[in-house]
Amino acid sequence: MTSSSSSSSSSPSSEPDHDEIYRSQADQYDRLIAAQPLLGSRIDAIRPLAGLDVVDLGAGSGRLTVPLAALARSVLAVDLSPAMLEVAASRLTASGAGNWRTAVGTHLHIPAEDTSVDLVVSGWSIAYSASSDVDPDGSALAAVLNEIRRVLRPGGTVVIFETMGTGFATPNPPDFLLSYYDALERVHGFAHECFPFDYTFADAAEAEGLSRFFFGDETGDKIAASGSPIVPEFAGVWHRVYD
Repeated sequence: MTSSSSSSSSSPSSEPDHDEIYRSQADQYDRLIAAQPLLGSRIDAIRPLAGLDVVDLGAGSGRLTVPLAALARSVLAVDLSPAMLEVAASRLTASGAGNWRTAVGTHLHIPAEDTSVDLVVSGWSIAYSASSDVDPDGSALAAVLNEIRRVLRPGGTVVIFETMGTGFATPNPPDFLLSYYDALERVHGFAHECFPFDYTFADAAEAEGLSRFFFGDETGDKIAASGSPIVPEFAGVWHRVYD
C-alpha cells in the first residue's frame, strides 16, 4: 500500500521495485494481499467503527478500505497511486458500499479538512516514509503523525499496521524498520501488538510466484523449497488516541 512521495528502498536493482508495482501492477498486488485475512474486526476491537468517519491512508487496492466501509459511516481512501485506487474503487463498488470516496494524496498531504475524521488507519504504508534509510532522525515520521493529527477530531484514533516479517516461523521484522517501530512506541506513545498474518494461497505454485513477485528471489526460493501454499507472515499493529 502506498502513500509516499519518495521510495524508501536502497535495495539492489534485482529486487522488486515496489514503486513500479504500485504504479503499474495493482491487480497482481491485489492478488497477493487477497491471500491474507481481513482486518475489519481487529480495527473494530481497537476503536468501534459504527458511526465513524475514517481515512485509510496509503489505501492501496483497498485491503482495509473494503472492510472499513462495511462498518463505518464514511471512508476516504487515500493513495499516491491512481492505479491502486482504481482497483480499490472496483472492489468497493462490487461490495455494494456507497459510503466511500477515493483521492490521490500522500502521508504529508491528506486531502481532508482539519478535525474532520474520527479514525485514521494506515496499512503497510508509513514505513515507506519512516524507515531508517530515508528517515534516520525520525523527523519524517513526526511530520506524518502531525498531518494525521491535523485531520483527526479530538479523541481521534490512529491505527497503523506494518510487517513483522515474511517467511519466518517467528516474528522477524526487517532491521531498517526497527528504529521506526521503536519511535512509535517510545517517542510517540503508541501501544503495540504482534499477530500471525499468514498468506494462504490456492497452491504452492501461486505461493512461490506471488511471493517472488513482491518479496524477491530470496523469499521466493524459500517458499519454493517449502512446497507449501502457506507463506508465514507476522504483522504489528500500533495504535493511540489523540486528545
